[in-house]
Amino acid sequence: MTTFEPRVFSGIQPTGNLHLGNYLGALSRFVPLQREYNCIYCVVDLHAITVAQDPVELTAAIREVTAAYLAAGIDVKRHIVFNQSQVPAHAELAWVFNCVARMGWLNRMTQFKEKAGKDKENASVGLFAYPTLMAADILVYRATHVPVGEDQKQHLELTRDIAAKFNNDFSARIAALGHGDGFFPMPEPLIQGPATRVMSLRDGTKKMSKSDPSDYSRINLVDDAETIALKIRKAKTDPMDLPSEPKGLEGRPEADNLVGIYAALSGQAKEAVLAEHGGKQFSAFKPLLADLAVEKLSPIADEMRRLKADPGYIDGVLADGAERAAAIAGPVVASVKEILGMLATRRA
Repeated sequence: MTTFEPRVFSGIQPTGNLHLGNYLGALSRFVPLQREYNCIYCVVDLHAITVAQDPVELTAAIREVTAAYLAAGIDVKRHIVFNQSQVPAHAELAWVFNCVARMGWLNRMTQFKEKAGKDKENASVGLFAYPTLMAADILVYRATHVPVGEDQKQHLELTRDIAAKFNNDFSARIAALGHGDGFFPMPEPLIQGPATRVMSLRDGTKKMSKSDPSDYSRINLVDDAETIALKIRKAKTDPMDLPSEPKGLEGRPEADNLVGIYAALSGQAKEAVLAEHGGKQFSAFKPLLADLAVEKLSPIADEMRRLKADPGYIDGVLADGAERAAAIAGPVVASVKEILGMLATRRA
């Protein structure tokens, strides 16, 4: 059986206004993985252009996500941080996977239906084919593990389907070329923590989002301490006290969201949070949550501001990361072409 070097891959879209959901759902989980795996973290700017982007804002957003990676604690000497568009192997492998994946598979992707809405005929082809590019992002590094939120699990399952179909369709050729019984691994999801899905502070049934018209619906990573405290104080709740066990949060989405945020920021389970704070009113709990959020987020916000003031340094980190990423991805794509029977260009 083919063995693969344990490797983590994940990415964040550069769409501006990184918020608490990005931190708890991604960044805070990326950092500890560095102790167990070789990690590749990407600013997925090719994914960003599946919808219209302002070029100036996109450049700023790429640097902001990079600053967030660094400020959160990603070690760019030991691990790789880069922006996707600087490694052409992503797009090359995505085209191969467009020819491996089936239309029926992509038609089942719920995120396309949600993002395209009722006017899907006017959605870009890129938005529809987004999952095959995501599969290429992961498999071009033959990554074995992917930290994902619940809303991305379906895309990772598609990645596994594509890998399995490629391995099966070309099994004889893969074996003949010395790649064992499979060229691509079956990447496993890493879903951890009590608040992998952070909801809006104004509506506990909706995911926290940068696109929400109300800035009070989210805590931005660059918010100062006063703003964080104000947003938590104004967060929607209900008139009931906090329960003493998670079952008491059923049917109370706003309460469940705030308890989940506290649990994730403190590194506790919801059970432990409610055992300590059950019976309190939100007027007493919210200041504790605000203090905790400020303690955890303010150092990151300060470091992000410092890094963003030096775009040359950020660009240098991305350039170095792209070179190191390409050194891994290039041979993988070359092997894929050989498996497919494509002739390499002869060089003098």
